[in-house]
Amino acid sequence: MVEHTQALSFGPAAGDYDRFRPPYPLEAVAFAIGFTAPARVVDLGAGTGILSRGVAALGHEVVAVEPDPEMRARLVAGTPGVTALAGSAEAVPLPDGAADAVVAGQAYHWFDPDRAHPEIARLLRPGGSFAPIWNLRDESAPWVDALSQIIEGIAGSRGDRAGRPEPEPDFGELFGPAQRAEFAHRVTHDAPSLIGLLRTRSYYLTADVREQRRLEQQVRALTEEHPDLAGRESFELPYRTVVHRARRR
Repeated sequence: MVEHTQALSFGPAAGDYDRFRPPYPLEAVAFAIGFTAPARVVDLGAGTGILSRGVAALGHEVVAVEPDPEMRARLVAGTPGVTALAGSAEAVPLPDGAADAVVAGQAYHWFDPDRAHPEIARLLRPGGSFAPIWNLRDESAPWVDALSQIIEGIAGSRGDRAGRPEPEPDFGELFGPAQRAEFAHRVTHDAPSLIGLLRTRSYYLTADVREQRRLEQQVRALTEEHPDLAGRESFELPYRTVVHRARRR
């Protein structure tokens, strides 16, 4: 049950998760919601509230749903004005038609689609939108491709979803066809913060100490030796933010 173990591994790293995980470009968040007027938005698998804060910044009401109590506590502490509920994509403690939009940031791949899709449809009013969002490292940059190779070499089958193509979602007959949009953005790092980011990934959190140390050593060597990074105090990690949005029939 590696997937289940990984899905529940984030709580102990909630502080670093909130500090180091990248935000979502507001243009991507606006596309995901699909409404310009203030809407009621449910953020599923909300984690520490990174996406919820983006939704709130656009003037929408946010209800964040997160199963992990440590992640949820961090969300509450760092996201004032957002309602936070214990729950999952398969069991949301809200009534039918409670949402204009449902979003999921970096969480959709943990959902059980056979159970989650009908539950999301239940939450949405007709015409409401559902949109998973992924921040994916842009591996067209040579040093980012080298970083992904390090991760895959150590993590193997537990590897990093942030460096893979996003899943092509099929939301089922309760939803119309999905629209895809992509947005570019960058996050500034130094060597310690890049390692801090990797320490929030599920493959790191479920690895043994030997694997963790080997990953840290190889990433630090990358920042010191790769020609794109050597001698630089800081550098930008490029992302592709991908959104798939579908309307409730």
